[in-house]
Amino acid sequence: MHLEKWDIAHPSSARKSAINWNSTFKSKKLKLKRNSAHDDDSAYFSRQIVALYHTFLLNLSCFEFIMPHARNRNPSPIPEVTWDTGLKEMNETWKGAIACLGVAIFFVMTIGIIYWQVVDQPNKNWILKGTFSGLIWERRTQTLVIQTLSEDKTFAEIDVGNVGNPDIEVPFVRNLCWLNKTEFCYTWDSVAEVKISLETEEASETECYTVTWSPIHCHVDLKDCFSMANVSWYGGASVHAPSWPINDANISMQSFRVSDLRDNPSGFGSVLERYFLGSSGVSVLVAPNIPLHVGMESRQQFCLQTPASMDRTPLQYTVCVGHNVKAVHQESMRQLSTATRQMPNMDVLRLPFWKLLENVDSGAKLEKELRLFSNRLKRHRLSEGVIRLDEHSTALLSNMDHSYLNSKKRTSERHTRDIPFVKLLNISITLSPYLSVDSQQFQTSIQEGIEDYWLSLPSGPQGRLVPLLTQWKGKYSVKLNITNPKATHWFLDNVDILHSHLGMEYVILEGGEGNPFEEQALRSPLALVGDEYIGLLAQLAERIGDNTIVTSGTRSSHKPLFIHMSALQSDWSYSGLKGIIPSLLHHSLLGYNFFIPDAVGGSLSVEAVEDEELFVRWLGIVAFLPVISFQTPPWAFEKEWVLNITRLYISKHHDFVVPLILKYADEWQTNGTPIYRPLWWINPDDPITFTIDDEFLIGDEVLVAPVTEKTALRRDIYLPVSDFQWQDTKNAQVFDGGTFLESYPVGLGDVPVFVRRRS
Repeated sequence: MHLEKWDIAHPSSARKSAINWNSTFKSKKLKLKRNSAHDDDSAYFSRQIVALYHTFLLNLSCFEFIMPHARNRNPSPIPEVTWDTGLKEMNETWKGAIACLGVAIFFVMTIGIIYWQVVDQPNKNWILKGTFSGLIWERRTQTLVIQTLSEDKTFAEIDVGNVGNPDIEVPFVRNLCWLNKTEFCYTWDSVAEVKISLETEEASETECYTVTWSPIHCHVDLKDCFSMANVSWYGGASVHAPSWPINDANISMQSFRVSDLRDNPSGFGSVLERYFLGSSGVSVLVAPNIPLHVGMESRQQFCLQTPASMDRTPLQYTVCVGHNVKAVHQESMRQLSTATRQMPNMDVLRLPFWKLLENVDSGAKLEKELRLFSNRLKRHRLSEGVIRLDEHSTALLSNMDHSYLNSKKRTSERHTRDIPFVKLLNISITLSPYLSVDSQQFQTSIQEGIEDYWLSLPSGPQGRLVPLLTQWKGKYSVKLNITNPKATHWFLDNVDILHSHLGMEYVILEGGEGNPFEEQALRSPLALVGDEYIGLLAQLAERIGDNTIVTSGTRSSHKPLFIHMSALQSDWSYSGLKGIIPSLLHHSLLGYNFFIPDAVGGSLSVEAVEDEELFVRWLGIVAFLPVISFQTPPWAFEKEWVLNITRLYISKHHDFVVPLILKYADEWQTNGTPIYRPLWWINPDDPITFTIDDEFLIGDEVLVAPVTEKTALRRDIYLPVSDFQWQDTKNAQVFDGGTFLESYPVGLGDVPVFVRRRS
């Protein structure tokens, strides 16, 4: 009797088949990604099942080790023992059935697991909850979302998918700090660790989430992006063409530090804080002690990044949410301004600044030009003013006066006559921490062996210091080593000598921008990393006195200093006239309320402004700002009506604007409330006000709506919703809050100004 038997494959073949099944299944599974972040769960689940079924069919041969095969008949004439043949045949048959059943069970279990992972598992997971807000992890889009507990309002959406591999979906629901209900911890794909802490401020009705990403190894770029969808964002840094809000800005990812926009128009400008404010009632404060890069994608998102480094630098920031944008800003300012706010010399407000543009090559010629300019101001009845001297003119005057005062014989009657005249003028001088290598002062410092007065590098086997060369206004120069107390004392002594010689009213200290070490790809001393030089220069300016004006600021809004705005183009664009109001709102929001706007008509070019309409409209805006500054004198147009309007605005600034600033300056010093305010300050729940960039408030009682369009004699004006009425100061018309004035007439010499009037 010849029998057929089930052939059991060699064990190694079974292992190979099983491995083939496992690897094929995994490869298929890894390819099953959604077509988009918004793919439907059911469609995704269906594709998973179909793909898994195809995988099952393709790999069914993996189970050949349990299938029957015909064997060669036994050639032996001796019959085999057949007493257990039936039992064996039954067992082998059941083996095949059981194998098929096992495959089916495995298939069903896999479907169940996929269903749980894809469909049954919720897309949103609450990971932290406060009293009115909570933090949600959205699995599909890999974003952290801060919402109200009722989910009827979204404060912020933070894309964290840039950490690790964005193609791998991470559940992000296992809290490793589960014992603490106010903390969330997680390790992200073996790339970075995240810790989120919740702090509730019951008194201020705000809740803050502190997010700290820590890289696990040194090759990780940490990057979080905040969505601009349905949120108007403010703050950050001034830019070449300022906008309000900043949603329209488009800036490539770069180091977040102050730069000179004349040299780097695509960078960040003179006023910078690691603070961003959203109209949804959210603020973002980035830790001050980490290297930070920032990039902005117009109308999409802005991103915070710490570059990869051997130090494994963390990315840390705090997101605070409140019931509206005004409430959260006030609380954020309280956290940001820990130092006592000090008032600068308010006499700066009272007189206009006139920049002397004469390019002369000697002190004697400069004194002659000063006399002529002063006489012209008097002749045109433009009252008293401050004549501003640039750095070159300051050097000419100081050198001439220095040689005169140190001479043993004063034989020149001209000198004895002119020096008192210069002292009687209201002048401001301009200084910087730079010194040309061609100057006698620098040569003397090298001869005296005080190279450490300048930023230097050790050179040679003995480590002799060599001053670091950089460029300043087209000349090779060295920069003051502001970390050296002897160097700062030397600088202050020079200022005292200038004051005794010239009797200047104000000192403009420029040149804080830029880091010569980082510009030349050198490692900065720890005390000068990033924008630390600007902070130290602000301290130096404070020591000079409260009559000092600086040209850049970061973390120094509490100091008694005026800050000069960046130069603008002489045109009607956002790089020119249209950029004035966004820039003043930006400065004031960040705490820099005492600023000097750019000269009327723009000063980016040294050429005089020729467009009289641009000049008058520009003057109409800055007349309501702290200081009026001129580069092109009004008599240059040779038209009496331009001179008349100039006199009118100088008088209005002195009589109407200065008292308002003094009134609200006290409020700023007490609680940090800005003097100049956006329209949403009146009603932070009015979305119309979030994007208005051509109107502003002085305190809560004056609304100014200048004309910013060329040839326009009408403009649309929005009066924010309020519990009081608005009255036009020109015609005494009264309007309710929330009124939209369409095509409101505005003459060339007019600026619409509305004051609050109780109903």
